[in-house]
Amino acid sequence: MAGEYLIVMPGRYGADLTRVIAINASSLYLWEELREREFGTEDAARLLIERYGIDAETARRDAEAWAGRLVACGVAEP
Repeated sequence: MAGEYLIVMPGRYGADLTRVIAINASSLYLWEELREREFGTEDAARLLIERYGIDAETARRDAEAWAGRLVACGVAEP
């Protein structure tokens, strides 16, 4: 929508347009690669390293922050 990537949460009777989460391009990449399956932050970190060539510590920290935000928004379970 308007150049933004959005996750629209499901509601009781379909999409809940009051629960929309904007994400950036790297979050979209992780979302597309990991959705609809069990994953841990190590999976997300590995993908970040492969795609962006960042060091393992930065990838781990970013993956933990990404997963934490998903949990906080109710998109993923801890």
